[in-house]
Amino acid sequence: MNILFHICCAPCAIYPLSRLQEEGFAVQGYFYNPNIHPYLEYEKRMNTVQEFSARMGLPVSYADGYDLDEFLVRVAGKGTGRCEQCYRMRLDAAAVEARKNGAGLFTTSLLYSKHQKHDLIRGVAKEMAWEQGIEFYYEDFRAGWREGIMESKAMGLYRQQYCGCIYSERERYQTISGKK
Repeated sequence: MNILFHICCAPCAIYPLSRLQEEGFAVQGYFYNPNIHPYLEYEKRMNTVQEFSARMGLPVSYADGYDLDEFLVRVAGKGTGRCEQCYRMRLDAAAVEARKNGAGLFTTSLLYSKHQKHDLIRGVAKEMAWEQGIEFYYEDFRAGWREGIMESKAMGLYRQQYCGCIYSERERYQTISGKK
């Protein structure tokens, strides 16, 4: 069965891709991440996905443009609710892409991270799947957390230090500097 695999970044895609392939899925990658800030970080992550997909023979489609303005409009003033808006934006685009490409299912590498809100991702993704008339495939990919980290280092892939958005960047570096 064909599955569309939303990829947030290459390091987070390694373990889930191996699991999807083990399960016998024909995997089509999809990169849409308007949350990533600053733009040079976005380019680094996209370029790393391109490098990774070429190594793995994984076809990946890339959303047109960098929707930072739309992302900021959706998350500004939402406080801790900003993650839900970010998930909605990305998972809606992934569900639309899956339906457009004839994939019966979609999933996301967001489910690999122990820092993401899995219950929220799952709920939003199921809603987006229902709206598009397709299925969402849930697997808790956190089981491969260590394996994915080691493999990404062995592959020499760029490994980012924060989730991607301006808020997570601030939280990451404020914590390091002790100015939280």
